[in-house]
Amino acid sequence: MTNFHIRYGAEVAKALRDARPVVALESTIVSHGLPRPENLRVARQIEATVRAAGAVPATIGMVGGALVVGLDDAQLTRLATVDGVAKLSVRDLAVAAAAGADGATTVAATSAVAEAAGIGVFATGGLGGVHREASQTFDESADLITLARTPIAVVCAGVKSILDVGATLERLETLGVGVVGYRTRRFPGFYLTDGGFDLDWSIESPEQVADVLAARAQHAVHAGALIVANPLPVDEQLDPALHDRTLAEGLARLERDGITGKAVTPYLLAHFHSATEGASLTVNVRIILRNADLAARIAVAAAARRTDTPA
Repeated sequence: MTNFHIRYGAEVAKALRDARPVVALESTIVSHGLPRPENLRVARQIEATVRAAGAVPATIGMVGGALVVGLDDAQLTRLATVDGVAKLSVRDLAVAAAAGADGATTVAATSAVAEAAGIGVFATGGLGGVHREASQTFDESADLITLARTPIAVVCAGVKSILDVGATLERLETLGVGVVGYRTRRFPGFYLTDGGFDLDWSIESPEQVADVLAARAQHAVHAGALIVANPLPVDEQLDPALHDRTLAEGLARLERDGITGKAVTPYLLAHFHSATEGASLTVNVRIILRNADLAARIAVAAAARRTDTPA
């Protein structure tokens, strides 16, 4: 293979040409974040949610070394069902392409590829961040530094609650990544409605998010991402006592089994799924569907604003 240019699904290519609203979606949730066979069903449901809100879904991934923006159903099925799919951050993309690999893009890689493709809104579940015990291990997600230099709106339910949420917020501030709560002044905790930390800014509508994105573009002084933190309603979160107990057990198992690096998050998510007897999976799916819906409505509002803005 010698042509390593980014490839586009037909629907996404046409939407970008026509300046229609498009929402980027990651593929790690398909290959590493959810158990089979639920992963493929949920991946299709996420795309359907984006379409129902008026935008075009662009799930990003690598198939046989080809980096694709807008996987078709056969490609999505392949990443959801075959073994050995690599987990790709930004630094891995070129190496994996040259190797002809199948790969699923993380938040970092999806953000970078989406921005390169001209897509301004991205929906995910929860961000990566600073891991617990990072002062000893230096374990920090590449999501953070990538978001510091990638001007994209990321709709998420905060950072994964298995991480050090406070330290992650400090790093986001240091790196200059914008963070706003969607109809809240509290930072969500992924499975939990409230992650325990205040936010400086709250935004009340997709149209207001679109205004922020327009202001950033016209100022041309901030190259970082805007995180739109979208919390679950209290009655839809994972039971907090169950969450805390499961997390403590999972962290103990991490240390016992010597799990480090990129393996930490999928290991802990699998533990949550098992220990909560599927309750965490239900919440995880609820999170990504809510975020996909909000991201689509933001993309629609941003597209309408571009159309209404005088040249």
